[in-house]
Amino acid sequence: MSEPENNTNGRTIAITGTTGFVGSRVLVRVVESGHSARILVRNPPKARKMLDDRKIDSEHVEIIEGGVSDPDALAKLVRGASACIHLVGIIREADHGQTFERIHVDAARAIVGACAHENQSMRYVHMSALGVGPDDRAGYRDTKHRAELIVKASKLDWTIMRPGLIHGERGEFTQMAAAWVRGKAPPFVFLPYFSRWKTNGFGFEAPSVAPIHVDDVAHAFVNALDRPETIHSTYELVGPDSMTFPEMLKVYQRHVPGAKSWLRPIGLPWRIAAIQARLASAIGLGKLLPFDEGMAIMGGRDSIADPHPAGEALGLALARFEETLGTYADSL
Repeated sequence: MSEPENNTNGRTIAITGTTGFVGSRVLVRVVESGHSARILVRNPPKARKMLDDRKIDSEHVEIIEGGVSDPDALAKLVRGASACIHLVGIIREADHGQTFERIHVDAARAIVGACAHENQSMRYVHMSALGVGPDDRAGYRDTKHRAELIVKASKLDWTIMRPGLIHGERGEFTQMAAAWVRGKAPPFVFLPYFSRWKTNGFGFEAPSVAPIHVDDVAHAFVNALDRPETIHSTYELVGPDSMTFPEMLKVYQRHVPGAKSWLRPIGLPWRIAAIQARLASAIGLGKLLPFDEGMAIMGGRDSIADPHPAGEALGLALARFEETLGTYADSL
């Protein structure tokens, strides 16, 4: 697993999204690397509890109350900062304005604008996602792509990170996979994944995935700050082990305490699942499904890439999936 790069010239790094799974680990690495952090949060008490839970030295963290749609809060966040790491994102839309358009596109426009107003060439590291691109049916994929275009059109010294499937003790997917293999989450009697029609031949096949540990993602973001050669570059972040989705689920099954060995992976054709999600959404029942149309579409695609370009450019010693999962599985 990657080690933090020590920085002897500590700076103030503005960060959004620090109370999330990835964001909290990025914050840890920023402080460990000798920087001070200024974080934007809607709920300061929640942020202070997170600092305590992660054993982060609060003397090196300044809390700014507000959200990414608050221009005054954003101005305070980036004022005098040497760099900004933007991590805010959602995987599914929710009530109270939690839309892909607002959280991905509008937020990117707002934070990029605030950084540029403070310093046109501020160092800026942006969280995107593997496989983004124009897509009218997959809102997550499409809005992440349009957020990238906003970043690239700016004069900031930007770097874009595109992580694939991120695993770790507190990760949402890891928690869900642990519940699946224990038979404690729908569908209860098998291990689900999205399948696709074979490119060559007859029948369905499973997509491939290369899980990356959350600490390697955190190191990628923080290491980029002190590597000027990564400016104006985009990196795909994946782990060193490529496997099919069923193979990954079986790894969880081997390591998670209380897993039921008789459960078998069964693929759900993504096209059928996408239609189901679209129809459910049209009649107001979309929230009853554990996935939306875009998740089904993306779930039928591979989530893999060559790990070496990012690993070499960002100084990452990428952790092996099964070996790392074994270090925290007992706590799931």
